[in-house]
Amino acid sequence: MTGRLIIGLMLTFLLGPGPAWLAPALVAAAGPEIEVREYKGQKLDPFDRAYDNSIKGPQEVDPGTFRLKVEGLVDKPLALSYEEVLALPRQEKVIVLHCVEGWSEKLLFEGVRLKDLLDLARPKPGAVKVIFWAADGYSSALPLSYLLERGIILAARINGLKLDSRRGFPFQLVAEDKLGYKWVKWVVRLELTDKDYQGFWEQRGYSNEAPVPADRK
Repeated sequence: MTGRLIIGLMLTFLLGPGPAWLAPALVAAAGPEIEVREYKGQKLDPFDRAYDNSIKGPQEVDPGTFRLKVEGLVDKPLALSYEEVLALPRQEKVIVLHCVEGWSEKLLFEGVRLKDLLDLARPKPGAVKVIFWAADGYSSALPLSYLLERGIILAARINGLKLDSRRGFPFQLVAEDKLGYKWVKWVVRLELTDKDYQGFWEQRGYSNEAPVPADRK
């Protein structure tokens, strides 16, 4: 057992478990993270992948200065640090991401529910869409009702591993039953609006609904 782990366990014993965001620090002290490749009997695709379908390549977001902004038609605009977002209740889901290019991958996503995040901002009655903005300027929008009713999450981890610059750190939208261009990575801002909105690929002819074809489910 390493010295750092012993110290971490002693602090936990003396001070209590502390807020949820402290847990990763203790895990890191115990050693490298281990990828989950099977979850409740379901085999998972790997965290690492060779291809990249972003518009400007992997983005480097500084966790120290990062603030997740929630703006637009809300009563209380937010600018939350990475740790403040992760202090919200966590949820895990195994979901298949279907890319419009034809490939798919089944992964274990862990993150926070958008409902819990948006409850803090208090959407105004006229808000019907949420626009997700990425660090590279990419954007896409989804109905507010869909996000709330489906319990959609912003993922911070995939297969038990913290997102990196290729996988979308700090957060990736997990848009269940939507094609992959709705799964915005490197999310830095949410904007609530009463208008329809077409994102990067939607402006180039892609469906704004982005349903997964029935034969791929």
